[in-house]
Amino acid sequence: MASLLSGLLGILVATNQPSAVSNLVQQRTGAKIEIADPNDPVEREYLRLLEMDDAAQAEVERWLKDDDKLTGAGAGIEQGTMRARIRQRFEPVEKGYKDFLERNPKHVKARIAYGSFLGDIGREDEAAEQYIKARDVEPKNPAAWNNLANYYGHNSPATNAFACYEKAIELNPAEPIYYQNFATTVYLFRRDATNYFNISEQRVFDKAMELYRKALALDPENFPLATDLAQTYYGIQPPRIQEALKAWSDALKLARDDIEREGVHLHFARWHKTAGDFEAARRELGLVTNSKYGQMKENLLKGLNTAESRTNNVAQPEAGAK
Repeated sequence: MASLLSGLLGILVATNQPSAVSNLVQQRTGAKIEIADPNDPVEREYLRLLEMDDAAQAEVERWLKDDDKLTGAGAGIEQGTMRARIRQRFEPVEKGYKDFLERNPKHVKARIAYGSFLGDIGREDEAAEQYIKARDVEPKNPAAWNNLANYYGHNSPATNAFACYEKAIELNPAEPIYYQNFATTVYLFRRDATNYFNISEQRVFDKAMELYRKALALDPENFPLATDLAQTYYGIQPPRIQEALKAWSDALKLARDDIEREGVHLHFARWHKTAGDFEAARRELGLVTNSKYGQMKENLLKGLNTAESRTNNVAQPEAGAK
């Protein structure tokens, strides 16, 4: 399905901005593109719609990336002009979906795809209408429930999101993205989760971790998913240092290149600093050599020096005490 557009696109074309926190919830549907009969003209038209959608979004993403570079050099396109250009590029895609669904109102996959398109360009209320129609036509379609859950995660109530994710997983317990989306939403909306599941906040953290682990069990080579799980430990109080280090160790095994590996070493350094093991933190930072991480490494070293100095200052009077 179509890729997500950058945050700049949301600024330019969205009519109802989701909250910054809820943007962490993934938009992917988990739906597979399955064509029952490749010779069916309706299915061929549906595939052409998806291709048109993907092409338009990919082109707009290129525009935005190029404009971002130009803006950095003081030569970006005026926002009004870019907004009009984007809308013009998306007009034939929207018209294509509308025309197709007028002729094929019960084509659930097309309706979900159209909803995803609308969500990607910031028209989430209209996207939800498509997901509801898809669900009503085919109540056992898990992608419709997952996307509707994404909508509620963005726009509330979060408890509706929990219920819809549960339904999506009930209908397709083998799709990792449903667990991942559910985990992220539980983690972000902890207060709602404590009430919905009638559990403590610490148990909410445990539940989110359990969901992430189920997602990883279904998609065990997914490095970004492993890092999502590991990142959540930063928000847990009191800190679960050993669990966090284990999660980053698991992520390190899945890292696909030196850039990803060095990024994990930065996280190891943070957690060793939290644990007060400054020597281990310095060892980890010594493994980070890519300039991409230069500023982050420098900031961590400063924080490490400060923490170590404070610890030494506290320890000195104790050493001299009689």
